[in-house]
Amino acid sequence: MKPFAYERASSPKDAAAKAAKTPGAKFIAGGTNLLDLMKIGVEEPVHLIDVNGLKLDTIEATDDGGVRIGALVRNTELAADTRIRRDYPLLSRALLAGASGQLRNKATTAGNLLQRTRCPYFYDTNQPCNKRLPGSGCAAIGGFSRQHAIVGVSKSCIATHPSDMAVAMRALDATVETVRPDGSTRRIAIADFHTLPGTTPNVETVLAHGELITAVTLPRPVGGVQLYHKVRDRASYAFALVSVALILQPDGGGRVALGGVAHKPWRKSDADAALPKGAKAASDALLAGAETTHDNAFKVTLVERALAATLAEAKETSA
Repeated sequence: MKPFAYERASSPKDAAAKAAKTPGAKFIAGGTNLLDLMKIGVEEPVHLIDVNGLKLDTIEATDDGGVRIGALVRNTELAADTRIRRDYPLLSRALLAGASGQLRNKATTAGNLLQRTRCPYFYDTNQPCNKRLPGSGCAAIGGFSRQHAIVGVSKSCIATHPSDMAVAMRALDATVETVRPDGSTRRIAIADFHTLPGTTPNVETVLAHGELITAVTLPRPVGGVQLYHKVRDRASYAFALVSVALILQPDGGGRVALGGVAHKPWRKSDADAALPKGAKAASDALLAGAETTHDNAFKVTLVERALAATLAEAKETSA
């Protein structure tokens, strides 16, 4: 691990301003992803800004009947919160499907959204990776790509976004709140927060340098049956091959988002509209234009089957 400077911020604005002054500065909270990447030389920040003391760790009701989740709320706390379990059970289920109990005790809401891909070529500094070193190439393309993306891919990158929580947030139409170095704030729809790889896979979100996430807000509850189904190679501590976040309303309509298939949580409005027609119609809409490899072509069938199983469970639950 290379030497780095460390300091604590006194406020969200102070944290953003400190980060903006130093190229390569990073915020640190739980550190469950960042510290691992620093140890293997994938991340080499010259300056760490500790945001743990900023009191962004509360879950509060909003005036419009929704919930505002502080950026530093730990995953365990969020999953166990009575309001989340009652009104947004999809989010609670997704959080509990991720990582391990020990990691959930440390991981934060903001950090979960910002975690980086688990592509093995990204983690191996001996391999070319456009996400890690722009312009170096993508070893996954032409390499072993079983875990990799099948939609929203580019010639530069086929990595997937690893977060379970973010998939649920996408289905719930969350909004990310931030503060900029000049003290101004903005609200970013979760649909727009993560980016597709294009020619710049190293750019993973729309955040500017120094911009700090302060909270994530959820709109008022939409009700319905809410399920999160994760298909993975082992029962725990594994990332999704495919995951399905489903909200099913009594009239057969609803929302569906996928994990494990793209560079960002994957949701399409025409797939939501196709849900009453069944899993095949919805999965066809979700995966329209899919670009698969020899190793990951099975994900097309897996998405349809996982969605069908989740739909069946939702209908049985609501019966």
